[in-house]
Amino acid sequence: MNKQGAVEGAANTELGSRVFVYEVVGLRQNEQTDQTNYQIRNSGSVFIRVPYNRMNQEMRRITRLGGKIVSIQRASALQQFNGKASLGIANSEVNDIATSGNTANIEGNGQATPVNAPAEEQLKKKDQKGNTMTQARSKKDAHADVPVNTYRPNAPFIGKCISNEPLVQEGGIGIVQHIKFDLTGSNLKYIEGQSIGIIPPGVDKNGKPEKLRLYSIASTRHGDDVDDKTVSLCVRQLEYKHPETGETVYGVCSTHLCFLEPGADVKITGPVGKEMLLPSDPDANVIMMATGTGIAPMRAYLWRQFKDKERAANPEYQFKGFSWLIFGVPTTPNILYKEELEEMQAKYPDNFRLTYAISREQKNPQGGRMYIQDRVAEHADELWQLIKQEKTHTYICGLRGMEDGIDAALTAAAAKEGVTWSDYQKELKKAGRWHVETY
Repeated sequence: MNKQGAVEGAANTELGSRVFVYEVVGLRQNEQTDQTNYQIRNSGSVFIRVPYNRMNQEMRRITRLGGKIVSIQRASALQQFNGKASLGIANSEVNDIATSGNTANIEGNGQATPVNAPAEEQLKKKDQKGNTMTQARSKKDAHADVPVNTYRPNAPFIGKCISNEPLVQEGGIGIVQHIKFDLTGSNLKYIEGQSIGIIPPGVDKNGKPEKLRLYSIASTRHGDDVDDKTVSLCVRQLEYKHPETGETVYGVCSTHLCFLEPGADVKITGPVGKEMLLPSDPDANVIMMATGTGIAPMRAYLWRQFKDKERAANPEYQFKGFSWLIFGVPTTPNILYKEELEEMQAKYPDNFRLTYAISREQKNPQGGRMYIQDRVAEHADELWQLIKQEKTHTYICGLRGMEDGIDAALTAAAAKEGVTWSDYQKELKKAGRWHVETY
């Protein structure tokens, strides 16, 4: 996937103004990379334009996501060869870049980085400088009454950890925790689909305070205890191999959160985000596609729709529509919130459909591993018929790599009726019915 413009931040120095092109493979899951202990992606070659002063940071990001850089070339030289990446830069230059210390401050926690006002301008600047998160924007005047930025990074709310429970069952891969925080004494109000920021303690390698990381909220506006006093997150510990040393590296903030003890203080900012909000119509159709901890906002939606105590707390919103969750995980023990999901499905079989894509246990029609895009292809015609209904909203959260497969499946389904999916999808976005947070 060509992310030109996502990494071409303005550079003020002569070196910074030089742009290189990385040819990268390995950015979507496949059978080989699926053997690793964290989610990565693999696709055909993608070409990423990178300013010189961000080359080390982009190398680390690509390696963390399982990608392999097969060539590096100056953009000007690439143009001369009509897009064929045939020239490399000197090894000494690569080594200088690799040891320059410009590491990325990004947590691969399975959540997205929402963009919203009034912090929108700050986050937009990050996006232009290489932020790995993408998110479709809502109309500027939409959801004007949604709370945002009650607490900012320079004045966070100090909450407390109430509980920190494992979500991965025995035999599963990695560490994923459901963490609940006490908001007593705060003015922090949020709604389903928003995110909060967490500022980990300590300083970074440059001696500066750690920056906040954004995590999608996994609880409804009333919290897990339905008392308006808590907020919950679903956090996976980031783990990857250092590109130069081969050492195992753990994410600063995700590790802090995954091992946080009950009673410990935590710095919370936000809330932020207006893109992933549920429609107010209780008769709406809600299609949800999630991988890993991308389940977080989906859990909040489903609790609001189907949990008894939550429904009792919202007499003005009694969901009567249809929700369909397609959830991709590597193994059965990695099905996050499995008991909750299956309990809701059993209680509301006419209103909630649950479909798993378990990559290491299930096979797609070609005999390969079953990923979420394979499930979407399997049900593409049915999904297309739902998507065409004006009351249907579609939500995608998790790995960006699944988007191409989803688009391919829906392209085929729409084409049967003479519809161009890419054009139709643009109209869905304009109508506020296509919601995406991917990383």
